[in-house]
Amino acid sequence: MTKNPSSQHTSPKAGQESAAASEEQAVQQEISRKTEKKEKQQRKWEAKRNRPRLRIFPIWLRIIVILIFAAAAFVIGLMIGFAVLGDGSPLDVLRLETWQHIIDIVNKTD
Repeated sequence: MTKNPSSQHTSPKAGQESAAASEEQAVQQEISRKTEKKEKQQRKWEAKRNRPRLRIFPIWLRIIVILIFAAAAFVIGLMIGFAVLGDGSPLDVLRLETWQHIIDIVNKTD
């Protein structure tokens, strides 16, 4: 008969030691993977922090867009207020004669 290594009897103590050693090795590998992952994240964060920020929508363009939206909201508000509260035509608020009339009323000139 040939000797089969799997059929040989080993002592239970040796089996426990090898299981403990392999478990310890697995724990060490897990720890090394976690530290490697943490170091990789740290390097990525530092690289991102050191490069200048590229803005797709520049600040000066943001300011211009906000001013345009504010002016549009102001004109729309005037048109709604003049048409609903003042019972006038919404487009009359854009005429110069309307504003001259309002200024005359405020200054009380005939």
